[in-house]
Order: sequence, then structure tokens, then C-alpha cells
Amino acid sequence: MDTRDVALTVLLDIETNQTFSNIALGNALRKNQFTDKVERAFLSRLVEGVTETKLRLDYVIDQYSKTKIKKCKPVIACLLRMGCYQILFMDSVPDSAACNECVKLAKKHGFAGLSGFVNGVLRTITREKTKLAYPDQKREPERYLSVMTSTPLWLVQKLILEYGTESAETIFQAAFADRKTSIRLNKHRIEENGETMDSYKNRLKEAGITVEPGAYYEGAWLLSGYDFIHKIPGYKQGYFTVQDESSMCAVAAAGIQPADFVMDICAAPGGKTTAAAEFAQQGHVLSMDIAEEKLELIEENVERLKLANVDIRCQDATEYMQEQEKKADVVIADLPCSGLGIMGRKNDIKYRVTEEQIESLVELQHTILQNACRYVKAGGTLLYSTCTITKEENTLQVERFLKEHPEYTLKEQRQFLQGIDACDGFYYAVLHKLGD
Repeated sequence: MDTRDVALTVLLDIETNQTFSNIALGNALRKNQFTDKVERAFLSRLVEGVTETKLRLDYVIDQYSKTKIKKCKPVIACLLRMGCYQILFMDSVPDSAACNECVKLAKKHGFAGLSGFVNGVLRTITREKTKLAYPDQKREPERYLSVMTSTPLWLVQKLILEYGTESAETIFQAAFADRKTSIRLNKHRIEENGETMDSYKNRLKEAGITVEPGAYYEGAWLLSGYDFIHKIPGYKQGYFTVQDESSMCAVAAAGIQPADFVMDICAAPGGKTTAAAEFAQQGHVLSMDIAEEKLELIEENVERLKLANVDIRCQDATEYMQEQEKKADVVIADLPCSGLGIMGRKNDIKYRVTEEQIESLVELQHTILQNACRYVKAGGTLLYSTCTITKEENTLQVERFLKEHPEYTLKEQRQFLQGIDACDGFYYAVLHKLGD
């Protein structure tokens, strides 16, 4: 494959169709899964790198381009970013190759008349790259952090206000760190097939996969050095589920018992549903989501893990289900949120979220919680969680809920922060409903 051409196609999909980068790149990797592993690694590095550093790249390009990048045609904008990223961050790529290949792609995609413009801008950046000018860190600390971590200024200001400058910078820098894949082991399935945890670990190591213990959850491993997740030994047999440790900790904190009835009201892709089903082996899990296509993900995971105690239903969580009132021992409410805890895995989410969207999400969460709390029986548990780090979606949301619902008490809450904790940014609160 022409790796740079594929990268351009992926970046255009992200830029013009608003496809999330992890989905666009994943689609491209699957289409080219039989090509050389080195080429696929280059593709991933280039797409992810351009995406996660986009604001910094634009800042540099705008210094040397007469046409600001926001006014460039999408193909040209993507090519300039691709070239600039290779020049600044990919030492293995000669600067001349970075320039020449972008010029060739401009011509290939019908922009021969602008190929000289692309060449001129990238050649200038090559000459000037050792003396690039960025905002002054002392005089403009917030703008400096915004450019250097490629984070919108309003978001930098918001997290500095909530967590302080040092923690905010650590959170933003975490998006650039290499990430291992966190898996939740299904010990029952492993042993059912005649293996032990140790023998399975050895089998993974023999396949060239690096296995490390998780930081917070006993049944978690961290994997690296594999190609495709579905080709890892044991995947098809249901030996494990991909899930962040923070999410594992949340479900464990809910205290699900073997015979419990559990409702997971915003369940896709099913990580918490399947974890709950493994805890409630003699019980039952009702797993729901509003989107039919997302239900397919839950079904795939449930079938792969051979879980017979899960029912899946298409259901809008904002619509109250009278028949479920006071029926559940545990309700899992992992609700729609800004997703700012997973900026490392969805590295373009920081460009899409707005302050207005967060305000809307807070009200949506509040609406759903009003329904969720009514499904919990006396003495039961409501688990509220998000994959974000903003206080209004997390601790302040829970404070509001407790003021409105004196029948609930806060049993436990935990805020994980990426970069500070060894996992995604994530929040959960375990809320206990008092007995009648």
C-alpha cells in the first residue's frame, strides 16, 4: 500500500466527515491487515501523531504560510500537517522525503497547481525547525500549554481552574504516552478449558506478547507487542475482555452478588455488562442501549464470553420503564459524557467537545439519573460513572443528586486522572439506597 496516501485518506475522513480518529484508522488498518507490519505501524504513527498534535502543527504552519491553514482546502491542509509532523517528530523520515511525498500526493489528488505551495511551506519549516517560535511560557502560560499540548485554550483554562496547572499539564501530556491494552480476565472460562492463569500467561508470552499485571485490579493484565486484538490467543474463546482498569474497579465497587438482578442502562459496548454477568453468575443482567448498532457490540461480547445470564434490549434511558421500578439489586448508570478521560485513546475528542455540549450533557445525565434511581430496590445500589474528568459531570452531579434524593447515601466515589493515575480518566460513585 502507499502508506502516506492511506494516511491522507484517513485524515480527510476525520477532517471532512467528522469520523472519530480511532474508528477511521481502525477501518484502514483492517482493510490493510495483510500488508507489512512496519507499514501499518508507520500509518498508525502518522495518523495518530497528526491528529493529537494538530493545533501545534497549525501554529507552526501558519507562521510560514501566506494562506492560514483554516482557509486551505482540506487535502492541502492535511498534507501540510502530514509533512510538518514528519519533519518535526519523525526522526527516521528524511526531511526531503517528507516534503517530496506530500508534493507527489498533492499532484495525485488533483492539486498540481498547489504543489509548489506545499513544497515551499514544508521546505521553509525544514530550514527553520531548530528555531521555531512558540508562545512565551512565562508571559502566556495558558496559551503556551494550549499550543504545546495541542489542546483548545478554553479546555486548558478549565482544567487549570479545577486541578491546578501542574496536574492539568500532566493530564494533557498523558494523551501522547504509549498505551498498553488493559484486559479483564475471565478466570472461569480459562479454567473451564483446562488452563490455569499461569499457563495462559505463558502461552501469550510464547506468542511474543508482553504481559504485565494491572495496577488496580487483581484480574487485569496489560498487554503490548501484539498485532490485532482478535488474533491474541484466547480471545475467541472468551478468556478476556478489553476494558480499562478504572472501569473494572467501578463494577467491582458496586458489590454485585451471585444471585443479583443487575440493570445496565447505557451499556454499549458491553464491558460493564459482561463484568456484572461474571459477578452475578446465578443472577441476571438486563443490558440496554439506545442504538441498535451498539447492541450488536454487546451481543458479540456476550456470545464470545459464553454468558447465558444476559438479556439485551434497545431502550432509551431517558424514557422511564415502569415495569422495572424497584426491581434491581444494582443499577449501572455509565452515562453519556464529554469523554475527556480518554483523550489518549480518542485523540481528537478534545477538538470536538465544547463548553455548551458539557452543559447539555450534565442535564442529560441528570435526567437519566432520575429514572435510574427508581429502578433500585430498597437496600440496593446505584453505580454512577463517566469516562470524563470535569467536576460538573462527576462530583457536582452526585452532590446535586444526593440533595434531591435523601433516600440515597454516598458509599464511595473515586476520580481517576490520566497521567496521574495509571489508567484512563474515569469517575464512579457508589450510591446506596436506604431500606424502607
